[in-house]
Amino acid sequence: MMTHTHRYLRCLALAALTGATLLGAGCSVMRGQQTAGSYVDDAAITTAVKAKFVEDKVVSAGSISVETLSGTVQLAGFATSAEEKAKAEQIARNSRNVKAVRNDIVVRP
Repeated sequence: MMTHTHRYLRCLALAALTGATLLGAGCSVMRGQQTAGSYVDDAAITTAVKAKFVEDKVVSAGSISVETLSGTVQLAGFATSAEEKAKAEQIARNSRNVKAVRNDIVVRP
């Protein structure tokens, strides 16, 4: 049985290989009523935010997780300072196609 994580990774890999065009019928509806198109958009947002975290010198990409659903980005994990938490939110908010950001990062020095 394939888990949502496996489906997500399969869809993400397939989308990357086909220029964000999904071919698999198993990926047509994910997370409730989300369409394949919005699923690919959400995956692209998540990937873009994570890539910006990796490039940033303040944000620890390995300590903060990013998930996107219908254009809303949820940040979770741990930051070493309020500055890091704020910077992660700023990066997410300024990313293309992001409608909202939910910042659940916990500051733990």
